[in-house]
Amino acid sequence: MLQTVFIRENREKVIEALGKRNIDATEMVDEVIALDEKRRSTQVELDTVLSESNKLSKDIGEMMKAGEKEKALLLKEKTGQLKEQSKELSEELNKVSDELLQVLYKLPNLPADIVPAGKTPEDNLEVHREGDIPQLFEGALPHWELAKKYDIIDFELGNKIAGAGFPVYKGKGARLQRALITYFLDKNTDAGYKEYQVPHLVNEASGYGTGQLPDKEGQMYHVGLDDMYLIPTAEVPVTNFFRDVIIPENELPVLCTAYTPCFRREAGSYGAHVRGLNRLHQFDKVEIVRVEHPDNSYAALDGMVEHVKTLLQELKLPYRILRLCGGDMGFTSALTYDFEVFSTAQDRWLEISSVSNFETFQANRLKLRFRDKDNKNHLAHTLNGSSLALPRVLAGILENYQTPEGIVVPEVLRPYTGFDIIN
Repeated sequence: MLQTVFIRENREKVIEALGKRNIDATEMVDEVIALDEKRRSTQVELDTVLSESNKLSKDIGEMMKAGEKEKALLLKEKTGQLKEQSKELSEELNKVSDELLQVLYKLPNLPADIVPAGKTPEDNLEVHREGDIPQLFEGALPHWELAKKYDIIDFELGNKIAGAGFPVYKGKGARLQRALITYFLDKNTDAGYKEYQVPHLVNEASGYGTGQLPDKEGQMYHVGLDDMYLIPTAEVPVTNFFRDVIIPENELPVLCTAYTPCFRREAGSYGAHVRGLNRLHQFDKVEIVRVEHPDNSYAALDGMVEHVKTLLQELKLPYRILRLCGGDMGFTSALTYDFEVFSTAQDRWLEISSVSNFETFQANRLKLRFRDKDNKNHLAHTLNGSSLALPRVLAGILENYQTPEGIVVPEVLRPYTGFDIIN
């Protein structure tokens, strides 16, 4: 959430920056400024009334001690009026503050200066490409056909017990999936991230804290009876560890990693591009989350990008990195790098990771602060990234590593699988 004081003091800058997202935010920005002015004037009025009421209460006490009962009774009548006035002002203040908050919730984060302008994924900027795209043999198959041929993923069975987008992993497919999860977690913990196991359901406050609510409410599975949400990513519970927390500056940075299943409704997703593992309602993902000092967050983002690179280099998958344009960035992000692996059998790039810096956007919602050496509190910066989302990594392995004899397991995964080929 953007800070009200920043919007008030930088109106034109905010409108211009949000224009990079292809949003005309003039009306909302002016509404924020007007509501904030009303909130501040109401607060001043309330403080004045409360101060006068407190002074009169003190005067009444002194008059009663001095035996001036009649004067005290007259003042008591005045304090009664002031109490009623303060109640009305408090109600007005709460109403205006809530209206202001609801408008702020609708404003996305400001893109960083290096975010390219653009409206669609075609406007994203490729900043790195690595790995050789293999030449497949004649008769090579897409991963959904390989899954059926080698009986390692059953899409029909998942559809039977849950619906489309809920695959069942079987035999060596399940073991390969587990191997990837363990490998990613081991790499993250080796890099200094502390591993957590977290709830797969969160409350509404957690959804608002990281920006999934109200922006992505339609994409989340809601358990209505208990007013809980199935998590779309481990980012949500992990980042909410720090809601309403003040971290001593010398304890920064904080590095966390977690594996979870992720649940997304993906409403409106259909067509050939979502076939097989390309788009699921439930999928596995290993996440990394960082809480950083504002001075260090962009160096940390670069470090996260380099970390994800090592995973793909060791898996020996061809990949590229995109700096997302303003029109393709997530609601909460100031800067995002997407990683895409090349699916040889589908002849297309598949997104497998997003690594983002949210600056103070989430921290402002979460009231996540750090205390400096002068005992002053400041909003921290939060970052997160996939390392990695499994479905499309698995699709890339199945397609790029296929041979006429079977699917070769990447060498780095063999200590985890216990086998080197699926045949």
